[in-house]
Amino acid sequence: MPKTYDRAYFDKWYRDPRHAVASAAELKRKVALAVAQAEYYLGRPLRNVLDVGCGEAPWRAPLRGLRPGVAYRGLDASAYVVARYGRSRNVGLASFGQLEHLRFEERFDLIVCTDVLHYLRPAEIRAGLAGIGEMLEGVAFLEVFTSRDDVVGDREGFFSRPPAWYLRQFAQAGLLPCGSHCYLGPRLERHVAALERAQIAG
Repeated sequence: MPKTYDRAYFDKWYRDPRHAVASAAELKRKVALAVAQAEYYLGRPLRNVLDVGCGEAPWRAPLRGLRPGVAYRGLDASAYVVARYGRSRNVGLASFGQLEHLRFEERFDLIVCTDVLHYLRPAEIRAGLAGIGEMLEGVAFLEVFTSRDDVVGDREGFFSRPPAWYLRQFAQAGLLPCGSHCYLGPRLERHVAALERAQIAG
């Protein structure tokens, strides 16, 4: 049976101390890192964020804590999430693969996708990345775990792929790794020095 991303799922993996693997403090540091990277390369304050596979939108509050005026838009394939948080947290219903065709009125300074890609099939990953490459004005924070990582948490449906596999997909979408799960969009490539580019083998 396919996994169901309902309230019970989020209660287990995000709130139950027996299973939850991330803390609020860790999330705040992660958000601060992504914001700093985006603003460093854009050379200006962050204006908008697209959070793909956002779940219950945990990034929204710390983002607005750092940048109160930032425009946040979340997307998730969970009907539960959209029914409960769609209006209050600006979350729309969409899968990662639908980014291939889904477009908005402007490009995004920061596109976030955490803990999603390693649960998806290759065709959906490629389709969604094509959309991210086109919609990205600044930096994408793509948190992915691979066969070289000691993964804890939800292992159901996890695809253990080598790092090089993801880097090939990102490169095909015009995304350039700059370290710590951050990737420059095609419009920023000319602004990065050679040693800012993250390299990995295998």
